[in-house]
Amino acid sequence: MRKRVISLAAAIVTLVGAIVVPAAPVSAAPLTKVLVFSKTAGFRHSSIPNGIAAIQTLGSANGFTVTATEDANQFTTANLAQYQAVIWLSTTGDVLNATQQTAFQSYIASGGGYVGVHAAADTEYDWPWYGGLVGAYFLSHPAIQQATVRVEAPTNAATAHLPANWVRTDEWYNYRTNPRSNVRVLLNLNEATYSGGSMGDHPITWCQNYGGGRAFYTGLGHTEASYTESNFTRMLLGGIQIAAGAVTANCAPATPTVFYSFRARANSRYVSAVGTTPLIANKTERD
Repeated sequence: MRKRVISLAAAIVTLVGAIVVPAAPVSAAPLTKVLVFSKTAGFRHSSIPNGIAAIQTLGSANGFTVTATEDANQFTTANLAQYQAVIWLSTTGDVLNATQQTAFQSYIASGGGYVGVHAAADTEYDWPWYGGLVGAYFLSHPAIQQATVRVEAPTNAATAHLPANWVRTDEWYNYRTNPRSNVRVLLNLNEATYSGGSMGDHPITWCQNYGGGRAFYTGLGHTEASYTESNFTRMLLGGIQIAAGAVTANCAPATPTVFYSFRARANSRYVSAVGTTPLIANKTERD
């Protein structure tokens, strides 16, 4: 009888352990090593050292090593193969030659990961493949100011910790095209909460499956203060994990829920709405 009780107890412990500690998803792999690339051939952001330090801190706290470089000669097929993700940290201009571009494209085709931060969208305008990878090219920006960022993907690893409406200060990019039809938009800007937005529906952070690999981009991260902001760095960690394949994420384009913002003529107060067609302020009914 005692042996039966012991056997039953052991079986229960085994069963509970199986329930409490589920196996990791087959598609996920531990994140061990990333490359941070911050070469600039145009405007140089003063926040680049802050960004490198923040990513190194994230690596120390989460078990992955970080190599930082501005040497484009690191972009060879053999060298890139050791990294699960390459983080383009506010790069600008034409930073890779044709051979290096081919190596990076092959890296993504082999299942590698790309993370673009802020001015990564102000990079490689003459390389259409890269334009597809980043999702949209930079167009313009107003002065640094406070705005409200809206979460569209509340269960995504990069955004699950964020409030539905995230108020913060940054430099807010407008893009040449709206990437929504090709990417999974994670965050969008409420243009009614700041001056200088020109897109209406304004994605600002997204992910996608691209060219055999995974890509994550955020337009946030201009300011030095961003990299000591816990909500931002936690979002960046989630993006790195997504791009590296260390967590699963749905990065397929979603059924569009388009966000519009406009200024009402009657009182010049900003209002915003969610819908699939624009709203008309102060519309007058006519017979």
